[in-house]
Amino acid sequence: MREYIEKRVHELYWNDDINCARTTLVCLGELFETAIEPQTIWSAAGLHGAGGYRAQCGIVEGSLMFIGIYLHALGKAEEEIVSACYDFAAAFDKTFGSLRCLELRPSGFSEDDSPHMCERLTCDGIEFAYRYLLRIAEGK
Repeated sequence: MREYIEKRVHELYWNDDINCARTTLVCLGELFETAIEPQTIWSAAGLHGAGGYRAQCGIVEGSLMFIGIYLHALGKAEEEIVSACYDFAAAFDKTFGSLRCLELRPSGFSEDDSPHMCERLTCDGIEFAYRYLLRIAEGK
């Protein structure tokens, strides 16, 4: 699974040049064999720190969007989905130290940045979200 995530993130970043939120949605969709509608992918176009503003991390945003899609498909009630999103955010914050791109990517976004500098963080975040969702699907 980790090898798949690393390969797919690298392809999506370097071949398709899509942001972390979209990459997260695509990868989680593939891992859980859940279709992501093109409109949903487009809705995440500016979710890499709020369009580079360095607000909430796009990995978090993409994960939260996928949690809603996936848990709805599993028949979970809205309250359960909201609670799962809250718990995911708390667990992500505890594990990674922040939900904010400003802190996770302290140098921000500039032309001088190496391309796709969040690639490793994206892989780690997707793996974290994958394991989180597996626990929910198994009822743990």
